[in-house]
Amino acid sequence: MSRIDFAYGAQNRLRAACRTVARHMQAGHLLLVYCTDARRLKRFDALLWSFEPASFIPHTRIDDPLAHEARVWLVPDAPALAGSSSTDWLLNLDIDCPPEAHRFTRILEIVSGHEADMQAARQRWASYREAGHDVRGHQLPAP
Repeated sequence: MSRIDFAYGAQNRLRAACRTVARHMQAGHLLLVYCTDARRLKRFDALLWSFEPASFIPHTRIDDPLAHEARVWLVPDAPALAGSSSTDWLLNLDIDCPPEAHRFTRILEIVSGHEADMQAARQRWASYREAGHDVRGHQLPAP
């Protein structure tokens, strides 16, 4: 089963996700970012280019012909996720658990302090636990 890490207390979920992506990119991990909400994924894509003035996070959609050259792949739907050969690291920005979560070694979840986000995270936590995953929670440090 997968290890699922929930990071709680983000002031801004997408900005915290950008920092997480930057750390994993620097560590040399291939990271899939799953989100079926097209607007949220588009905002995250734009934010990866601009969240810090000196940062550059090469990323692309998983279906881009040059995806093999990037270490961060944006995955917009379940069929694209199912077609991925990577099974190591997944950052879930979706409201629901990713399909076939058991395929991944690690799944990262970022949770803001917004009530709707916390409620959805609680539901994902319960779903992961029910499926037998190793679920852990971590409080993010204050900015």
